[in-house]
Amino acid sequence: MEACDAELINMETTTPIRRHRKKKSMVWEHFTVETVSEGCTRACCKLCKQTFAYSNGSKVAGTSHLKRHISMGSCPKIKSLERQQHAITSGTKIDVDTTDPPKKRYRTSSFGYGFDQEQSCTFLAKMIILNGYPLDMVEQPAFVSFIQSIQPRFRMVNANALEGEILSVYHKERLHLMQICGNMPGRVSLSVGLWTTSQTLGYICLTGHYIDSDWKLQRKMLNFMMVVSPHSEIALSEVISVSLSEWNMKTKLFAITVDNSSLSHDIYSANLKDHLSKKHTVVLRGQLFIARCYASILNLAADVVTASIHGIIYNIRESVKFVKASRARDEQFSEIASQIGLSGTKALSLDVRMLWNTTYLMLDAALEYKEAFTSLGARDDNYNEAPSADDWKKVEVVCTYLKLLYDSANNVIGTPDQTSNIFFPEVYKILLELVNATSSVDPLVISIVKQMHEMFDKYWRDCSIVLAIAVVMDPRFKLKLVEFSYSKLYGEDSARYVKIVNNSVHELYLEYVSQPLPSTPYVDQGDDSHMNGVDSNLFSSPNVNGYELLNFDIYLSETVANELTKSELDQYLEESLVPRSHGFDILNWWKLNNIRELDEYRSSLRPETVEALLCAKDWLQYSPITTEQPSTAILKMEL
Repeated sequence: MEACDAELINMETTTPIRRHRKKKSMVWEHFTVETVSEGCTRACCKLCKQTFAYSNGSKVAGTSHLKRHISMGSCPKIKSLERQQHAITSGTKIDVDTTDPPKKRYRTSSFGYGFDQEQSCTFLAKMIILNGYPLDMVEQPAFVSFIQSIQPRFRMVNANALEGEILSVYHKERLHLMQICGNMPGRVSLSVGLWTTSQTLGYICLTGHYIDSDWKLQRKMLNFMMVVSPHSEIALSEVISVSLSEWNMKTKLFAITVDNSSLSHDIYSANLKDHLSKKHTVVLRGQLFIARCYASILNLAADVVTASIHGIIYNIRESVKFVKASRARDEQFSEIASQIGLSGTKALSLDVRMLWNTTYLMLDAALEYKEAFTSLGARDDNYNEAPSADDWKKVEVVCTYLKLLYDSANNVIGTPDQTSNIFFPEVYKILLELVNATSSVDPLVISIVKQMHEMFDKYWRDCSIVLAIAVVMDPRFKLKLVEFSYSKLYGEDSARYVKIVNNSVHELYLEYVSQPLPSTPYVDQGDDSHMNGVDSNLFSSPNVNGYELLNFDIYLSETVANELTKSELDQYLEESLVPRSHGFDILNWWKLNNIRELDEYRSSLRPETVEALLCAKDWLQYSPITTEQPSTAILKMEL
């Protein structure tokens, strides 16, 4: 009894111990508990700062309403983040709008606002790839803190894990590109770039250029491979062969463009062509196989021109530095130019020594102010770099030939799709100027022209066939521009060179048409029973004279057809030239005119319908868009 009483007394006097259970719900990653008054707390959203009832004395509201706020689109901050994330993923422009759209209850792909650790890692890897950031960026404390402030749930990866993610992105994109290359309708041309590192390692960069099924010019880097001897034609040949095998393009190689600096000797080019021709099918007996980079020719020529007045360029560079050193000097120079009466349409600018185009712009602008620089030298004792009158004459000569190169480079760069047809007129214009300048008696002109002509003449001899064939396939020029240009360059011998181009074009065409292609025979659906003047009933059943007459009619039909039909190439060359217009898109023209082999649908139509479709298409694409009244036939149908 006493023991029982003691136990009861102990139960009454002992204070119960309350254990605070740790909040396990994921909702608390987005909410904090704030005390409003004694015994009353509210849950506060970390993003939008809205508060919700949580506990009132001994009563706890639970977390269901808090989950709905986060996962069902009630939080305005989460909705804004989702819109931005969707815009980034889809590539659309993010519209900054402070107003909320009509309220809509929906669930995200996962709790919170659709956070996905793997997807975020992929986006991080793509950011590193696209911007060239160092991989150890993810281990920098400042970057880690920044990411945690945006998304606390993101678990930052280290540099090794990031490297694995980058390789995963690479292999996925490579597989996608291989599928595209597998469906490539034509051939591929390769451009070769040689890279070196501070460790004297060599890399070969192979880039593929091709036209896709939508007639769009594509440029994709295929390989970036380390090699022991990148300047060896054997090593380069092996890299190209391995690359073509990996990409399943061994039979699709058309031409190779190599940086001119790697072709110091013709032997290199010949050996490379020989090595590759043994392993891969080449077109036109390899005449189009090795092409030189036009940009390299421009750079080398510009170096020759600027080197001819290296000291004068230094003086002009220092003169511009002097004027731009302070606002007071700049204002003084402007005042001098105004007093002399110089309009000053071009602003003085310093060049980047490694970029010859900026040197040209500096010299060209300085020429406008040559009197101002001379006057400045007479007024300011601190300025002693003013070029002499003879120096300015040399600058004028140099600018004349730098402008040739500058304009040509801009014409190429300014073309949206740098297809090979644009190079022939550019090289021709420069060559013609150089040929005409050979009669000059100016020693500086003679020196510059001699060196430039050697470079461009070598480039022309190596690549003129490639350039000429490409421009022949431009419907604005065809053979006419070749004939005109050759008459200026070769004079009486021009016909012989035009014939070489014409024969090469036809030979290349025959190589292409000899390839097996699916053919779609024409099926006549009309009432016309005659083809080429021969009764079609003779082909379906023998007449009274037996099968020999039927065979004769078949032979006659084929003979007439062969006599009247010209090749697609000859038809193309004999057609009128397309008018030259600004912004002409040669690939789009060929896409629209790629009708010489009728598809299955058009082949099933009546001949007059096919003619109406194709002719009207050709007429409409060059006609101005006008608003016309509906035809009377349509009006009658509507009535």
